[in-house]
Amino acid sequence: MVKYLKTADAEWYKQRITGLIICALAAFVVLFIRLIYLQVIMGDEFRRLSLNNSIRLQSIDPPRGRLYDRNNDLLVDNRPAFDVNITLKDAQPLYRTLEKLSQYLKTPADTLLSKIKQTRGASAYKPRLLKQDVGRDTLAAIEVNKYDLPGVSVNVNLLRHYIHERKAAHLIGYLSEISPDELKSGSYPDSRSGDLIGKFGAEKVYENSLRGKRGGRQVEVNANGLVVRILKTVDAEPGHNVFLTIDQQLQHRTEELLDGVVGAAVAIEPGTGQILALASSPSYDQNFFVGGITHEQWDLLISNPFRPMSNRAIQGEYPPGSTYKIITALAGLEEGVIDEKTILNCPGYYRFGNRVYRDWKKGGHGKVDIIKAVEESCDVFFYQVGQRLGVDRLAWYAKAFGLGTPTGINLDQEAHGLIPTAAWKKKRTGVPWQGGETLSIAIGQGFNLATPLQMAVLVAAVANGGNRYRPMILDRIKSVDGQIIQKNEPKLIGKLPVSPFNLDLVKLGLWKVVNGENGTARGSRLADIDISGKTGTSQVISRKEDEMLPEEDMPVHLRAHAWFVAYAPSENPSIAVAVVVEHGEHGSGTAAPIAKEMIKTYLRKPPVNTQLATQNEADSTGGDG
Repeated sequence: MVKYLKTADAEWYKQRITGLIICALAAFVVLFIRLIYLQVIMGDEFRRLSLNNSIRLQSIDPPRGRLYDRNNDLLVDNRPAFDVNITLKDAQPLYRTLEKLSQYLKTPADTLLSKIKQTRGASAYKPRLLKQDVGRDTLAAIEVNKYDLPGVSVNVNLLRHYIHERKAAHLIGYLSEISPDELKSGSYPDSRSGDLIGKFGAEKVYENSLRGKRGGRQVEVNANGLVVRILKTVDAEPGHNVFLTIDQQLQHRTEELLDGVVGAAVAIEPGTGQILALASSPSYDQNFFVGGITHEQWDLLISNPFRPMSNRAIQGEYPPGSTYKIITALAGLEEGVIDEKTILNCPGYYRFGNRVYRDWKKGGHGKVDIIKAVEESCDVFFYQVGQRLGVDRLAWYAKAFGLGTPTGINLDQEAHGLIPTAAWKKKRTGVPWQGGETLSIAIGQGFNLATPLQMAVLVAAVANGGNRYRPMILDRIKSVDGQIIQKNEPKLIGKLPVSPFNLDLVKLGLWKVVNGENGTARGSRLADIDISGKTGTSQVISRKEDEMLPEEDMPVHLRAHAWFVAYAPSENPSIAVAVVVEHGEHGSGTAAPIAKEMIKTYLRKPPVNTQLATQNEADSTGGDG
């Protein structure tokens, strides 16, 4: 019995020991598996987290490329700015930190928190922009109290500086903070929340060239996120410098001439298509957008009835008025409905159907040929030419001259304009084309719409003998070390379907518009520069004869727009101009003087100092320190 008990006890102890061994082995297996998981499977991740507690990567924004004019004069530069950022991993407790920071930024803590929420999804170890371009007093306050502001840092960045406020704003454009939708679009690689990107004009079009390549530095930080030392730096690559085709002196003078009026002006080089000036009035200050435009500033811009944000030079669509008679004259000559010997009588009116169409000159122009018709802008002559041609033949020539379609300039939101046809009206209104409507079309009224840029390209083609060039704003792009990255060459996009003989006839008429005894723009002639051009007056509303009021008695917003297109010198022209003044009434009185001063500014200016220009270009290859 005793032996049996001893055997049973031994068996029991053996089972207990075996169980303990199995449990110990199981525990070691679990620990071993966990160790493999932590060290092998999750090792890289935990190593990254560990390093991020002491070592961080900081982004270095690249200096944005500068913008220059055709003569190497600086248009847009960069200036130092202090930006406040926060790193969420270090800024704990977050709201308490924001409350303290709000005292120095003079911005509510909830507003700062909302700013952070807009960047949801970004790494907690990456700095997030809270406020740009703070003043030096704010910088000093944050630096003095930085130990009470864990995770808050102030970085020195380069901020865009538009040197000449309101000048060339619609051409150059502006920078503003990238939106969440733009970040998601994939169109801006290497961009992140808080970055400034081109939103309009050349800044947007040449964003990829101007932006540069981001750099970075590896730094060691303490428990509060403050930098202890810099371990490694990879310098940012500056953006390229962009040289525009505009002439700064002419651009500034053009905008001075437009000051106080609503309108637009374009100057173009006839032989290349290069834009020499492009101005829209009223304008706006691009610097408002760089540091973050306020709600008050934005409301002022969008509520302004004169729409300063609209680029009238490429977006404004106006009836071209008598400037369209250039097309009617050449179409009539080419189609053979008139020739250089055709004489038509102008008694001051033209009867068509049951309606009488008046000429602008009471009493008429008498016997008129094509040259006199252009010189004196005889409506009755062009009524008859338009009637003989018909709307569809007129439309064909107008489109061949570049109207009714965008010019292809490298700027956003260019308008098409409108060239009507009989089919177009039938489709749009369901009503057939009426013969009397052709008479209005022939003198640039009715449904016709054109932009100032389209008319500048048109008159430039007339000036150079019939070649239509695509208008361009880019001359060249250079790296900071002076290497040419891109050089823009003229691009021929069409030829006017007219013979040299007929073109010369009309050009003689255009010369007489300014230089002839009865020319409609004879008040804009210059003693030393031959100018050729065409005035135009485009009605805003249809006016019947028995409803016509003296223009001085009409409300301003119902008065006609004033046009003038011109080129100079008449032989071998180097500049072509189109000017429109909204509600300016007569082209000869408001638009032509502006064009005259533009031409005078460009052609009378002293030659470019080659040595100075070379020095300026050499300076432009430096960094944006």
